[in-house]
Amino acid sequence: MNETISFKLNDKWVSLTTDGEWTLLWVLRTDLGLTGTKYGCGKGLCGACTVIVDDRAVRSCVIPVRSIKGKGVLTIEGLRKNGKLHPIQEAFIKHDALQCGFCTSGMILNAYGLLLRNPQPTKAEIIW
Repeated sequence: MNETISFKLNDKWVSLTTDGEWTLLWVLRTDLGLTGTKYGCGKGLCGACTVIVDDRAVRSCVIPVRSIKGKGVLTIEGLRKNGKLHPIQEAFIKHDALQCGFCTSGMILNAYGLLLRNPQPTKAEIIW
């Protein structure tokens, strides 16, 4: 059933009418045209679909879009500010940490989410 859902996306409020059971991933990619968030496993395991919701890294492939009403969502497209890459993005480029590039946005946003919760993580916390 379609419903109107409003949330803050990359620092701008958006409102759309869609099936509330659709996953956040597919709404981002198809309804909003933000294709930096990738479909990987579809089960929330691989992390390719990671976005930040209210300062927490989450797997967008398993979250119904209705559950983010009124919340803040940050995608890889929103991490860049004023034309400048985020330091994590710069570090991935500098250290050739891109692999094929498909899941890179998820890795970057997972790292960003960790640093939001813990600005000085230990090596063990990073590896976990």
